[in-house]
Amino acid sequence: MLDIAVINAADPESRSGANVLRWFLGQAGRRDDLRPDVVDLGRTPLPAPSAPRAGAGTREARELAARIGAADGFVMITPEHNHAYPAVLKLAIDAVRREWAAKPAAFVSYGGQSGGLRAVEQLRLVLAELHVVTLRDTVSFHRVETRFDERGEPLDRAGVDGAAKVLLDQLMWWGTALREARAARPYTV
Repeated sequence: MLDIAVINAADPESRSGANVLRWFLGQAGRRDDLRPDVVDLGRTPLPAPSAPRAGAGTREARELAARIGAADGFVMITPEHNHAYPAVLKLAIDAVRREWAAKPAAFVSYGGQSGGLRAVEQLRLVLAELHVVTLRDTVSFHRVETRFDERGEPLDRAGVDGAAKVLLDQLMWWGTALREARAARPYTV
């Protein structure tokens, strides 16, 4: 069993974001090989942008670092704003340092025409600096406002459920491999 931090960067008032998160947690809940910890950035206290990094930083930074440190891998659920990921996600990433290292990250993105893929590409660059292994395959909701019915269910259930299975299978492979590697030989940053 792997502990996976599901990092939700959606605005708490976003219906599209709520639909994507609910759908993804349903997919994760069908599996018996992972234990999700939802880090909802809209409801999680975060340190001020000028606060020092976790460890010597604020209580909020230490609490976030503990949750990231306890995770064997991550799924980042992010919208795209102005061709980028939200500032709250950057703040959360920057509040933690060593706890990210040598762990895998997968992405579920959404937005307009690009489906959040430009946000994901930027996240790959930032996470590489923190020694995070990012997975190639993603789940992306293009024109997200047209991808769910009035009950919040995906219209293309087979397509997105299949993509989520691939994403989670790969995350479990990388999460297991990297956890075993960290246990055999600690990773240094």
